[in-house]
Amino acid sequence: MQLNVEDVNSVKKILHIEVPEKTVTRELDKAYGQLKKTAKIKGFRPGKAPRSVLERIYSKDVQTDVSSRLIQESFMEAIKQTDLKMLGTPKIEPPQLAEGKPYAYEATVEIPPEIGQIDYSGLTLKKTNYQAGEAEIETQLKMLQKKLAQHDKIKEERPAAAGDFVLIDYEGFKDGEALPDIPKTENYTLKLGDGTIHKDFDDQIAGMQPGDTKKFTIAYAEDDPQEALAGTVIEYEVKLNEIRAEVLPPMDDEMATKLGPYKTLDELKKAITDNLTEGYEKRSEQELQEQIFQALITKTEFELPDVLVKYELEGILAEAERTFAYHNQSLETLGLSRDVLAEKYRETAEKQVRRQLILNQIIEQETLTLSDETIETGYRDIAARFGQPIEDIKKYYGENPDKLQYYKQTLLEKKAVDLIIEGSSIEHVEPEQADAGDEKTETTAAT
Repeated sequence: MQLNVEDVNSVKKILHIEVPEKTVTRELDKAYGQLKKTAKIKGFRPGKAPRSVLERIYSKDVQTDVSSRLIQESFMEAIKQTDLKMLGTPKIEPPQLAEGKPYAYEATVEIPPEIGQIDYSGLTLKKTNYQAGEAEIETQLKMLQKKLAQHDKIKEERPAAAGDFVLIDYEGFKDGEALPDIPKTENYTLKLGDGTIHKDFDDQIAGMQPGDTKKFTIAYAEDDPQEALAGTVIEYEVKLNEIRAEVLPPMDDEMATKLGPYKTLDELKKAITDNLTEGYEKRSEQELQEQIFQALITKTEFELPDVLVKYELEGILAEAERTFAYHNQSLETLGLSRDVLAEKYRETAEKQVRRQLILNQIIEQETLTLSDETIETGYRDIAARFGQPIEDIKKYYGENPDKLQYYKQTLLEKKAVDLIIEGSSIEHVEPEQADAGDEKTETTAAT
């Protein structure tokens, strides 16, 4: 076998492989010899059909099988000879096999970059001292209070207005025909002003009184997120059944007991504070890591294997699709496509791959390993986080070797990050005024 390696770049190689004519002839002879024993051809007894007849009938299949076998064997031998640490699947476009000639083909492979020693010592990092303030805790309490709100029918006679919760029956029509995308819906609760169906829909309901019916049209924009309705004019028939007002429960001990295993409002406040504090600790840690990798990426140049970027990007897209599905949405309904998202998140995927490769290099150069105690502690943390017995966690990883390997790699990467932080100079700073409250997400302490 003849082998020549062409360097496309530091992480992409093209292997030019040529299988000798004698090997090709031998494999073809072997293939036709085996075929002769089993082929059933009219006019010939089993095993007596001449090769010329077999070639006329089966040459295409035989050449496909033989070329596939030649590629498999010669490619593995080429990888062994070159000692390349191949990533992913090689790109091979098999040429047609010709009898009496060598079989030459090309295989494009990607390999990990050679990064070399990374000097990660002496980084200057800033750690923000986030703290949960009273105003933020109060905001979280109000969000939880709204979670327990009731919608009571109003007693006064008045028209519906923005902020009201209304109970309606409605149906959509297009060109006088009922629209499957907007089927007849009864006793639907809608908060006026939120634009859940359409902003203009809310505006049309405002001013109606219980018992009123109304017909109106809404023109949907060409770029409306609801692709089925984009660029269309829909006629709605609506009946207003009730107007309801939001009634919040008192913010007291009784409210706390309804939100979780809390006996008093103070216990709930403490749980919220602990939850916010944990979130801020994670935020500070993420910000430190971002500074670390920004510094290391800037001073550590290397080319990226496209196969790793594609793999990382696929994971990002899959996670995005799962998130959309959780909210009963899809790429199509949002007017998006995989290609659009791939373009948007490619840079993110590239950064993630660079981070992983840098961490892998540090793990290797520092010969970092995991003790049994570290793995056991990790199991306990996972068990506590998910409220599961530690035996179940161990059993899960024991039955899923791939997941176990990923788990151990995560622990090693954390160890590498801790090592970098230990060798860095950290300046503690106070958060900017807007930072401490810029993420108004509902606490999970009471859910």
